[in-house]
Amino acid sequence: MPDRIGVFMLAALVLVAVPGPDVLYITARGMDQGRLAGLTSACSAALGGLVLTLAAALGLSTILESSALAFSIVKYLGAAYLIYLGIRRLLQRNHDITARVEAGRASLPRIFAQGFLIAVLNPKTALFFVAFLPQFVNPGNGSIAAQLVVLGVIFVAIGLCTDTCYALLSGTLGNRVIRRRGFALGQRYLVGGTYLALGIGAAVSHPVRADL
Repeated sequence: MPDRIGVFMLAALVLVAVPGPDVLYITARGMDQGRLAGLTSACSAALGGLVLTLAAALGLSTILESSALAFSIVKYLGAAYLIYLGIRRLLQRNHDITARVEAGRASLPRIFAQGFLIAVLNPKTALFFVAFLPQFVNPGNGSIAAQLVVLGVIFVAIGLCTDTCYALLSGTLGNRVIRRRGFALGQRYLVGGTYLALGIGAAVSHPVRADL
């Protein structure tokens, strides 16, 4: 496996740098509640990635891939939660910027829990580990499960680095934009719409078999 680590890290960097559902969620949090909320979301997404890595190593991803019922249950739970967040944000009344940012910082455990649930309840991420990680596993190098865990941890670490950049950037821009009260309504629709789009996207997604 050592001879494949370099190629794996390069491929992982390209994949995590492209904005996906986790990045959109982190960006939305950062714009809505500041850099600290965005960073908290990035950490929760990383923890969710680690959980899915262990699940992949233990065979959960294979179960999700082979069972339409299991995939649908997890998929629709995650989709419903995202849609709930979007609707709640769209219906939320605008408040003073300082109070909103401080409220977000005061509820960091809740933000962390939400980000973790969104990451874990994304079956496409679990299926991705099944499709991507095995390409860099060599059965002759020992335990396949151990190799999957190592690769998954590296992937999550790279993702955390890029997600942190997105969190800081979105938090900085979000604070500047929201201070202009004329943009408050537009921001509410942007954040709420992002959550809704993620939820709808998850709901209409289809299983992708690892052998494709």
